[in-house]
Amino acid sequence: MTSQSERLLLEPRRVKLTTRSGTEVRRTLPHKNLRMIGAWCFVDHFGPTEDTAAMSVAAHPHTGLQTATWLFEGSVTHNDSLGSRQVISPGELNLMTAGRGISHSELSLHDASSLSGVQLWIALPNSVRAMPPTFVHHANLPEVQMGEARARVFMGEFFGVESPAVTHSPLVGVELKVSAGESIVIPLNESFEYGLLAAEGSFANAGQDIQFGEMIYLEPGGSSIEIVAHEDATIIVLGGEPFGEKILMWWNFIGRTHEEIVDMRIEWESASTIFGTVRDDLGERIPAPEMPHVRLQAR
Repeated sequence: MTSQSERLLLEPRRVKLTTRSGTEVRRTLPHKNLRMIGAWCFVDHFGPTEDTAAMSVAAHPHTGLQTATWLFEGSVTHNDSLGSRQVISPGELNLMTAGRGISHSELSLHDASSLSGVQLWIALPNSVRAMPPTFVHHANLPEVQMGEARARVFMGEFFGVESPAVTHSPLVGVELKVSAGESIVIPLNESFEYGLLAAEGSFANAGQDIQFGEMIYLEPGGSSIEIVAHEDATIIVLGGEPFGEKILMWWNFIGRTHEEIVDMRIEWESASTIFGTVRDDLGERIPAPEMPHVRLQAR
């Protein structure tokens, strides 16, 4: 079992989602003290907000990763350069595999009183990161009852049930609902490292409080973790085998070398066919930022 001293509390930093809406998100990965959890390399937690138009992100590119969109409230329309157009609602998964290159946009709908969710990125291993792009929507994901708690498995396998979503490295993603005052023991894969995000409400582990928006990190080696919900809580459980590859993540690209990132930026700015065209209600594309005046290094 991982000792308490080997656990790390990750406090989020505030980041503007878009200049269009001014909405802030809470980003726990990448963190100054931790780059990745398994292949999970990016965790943005947004809302709840009554501005149901807060998610208004024009066309932008991705390479070398998967994006996983998971909502707690509201609904969002995904459009991409493959021609996919898909509305996602709470309890459903939009999984986009960028591979060698894709572009997409996201626009929230005015059909709910509030909007909240998480946007997650998964680094693709070198063996498949140049694969053709794909998009899949999963509306009927498996659930499992754990005493008084309920788990919905959106990636990987958990507590004997498995998500239909395709993964390219050993990992797991779960939404766990725990009622106020309830205690639950969460089984862990001893070869995985984990992050538990307090997405709604708060919880405690071994006398340590994890407040709304915070994440607790667990090193590999533990077989279980016990948590107590202070209030009705939604916990996002992310885990995976340590990735084992250095990655270079800049803007919306994941590569391995500085030169790759430079080339990806040029392809996007030149409207290359690699990233295709997104046809949506926004009709705009986000320009890439200027490259930094230092050489980027994979880590």
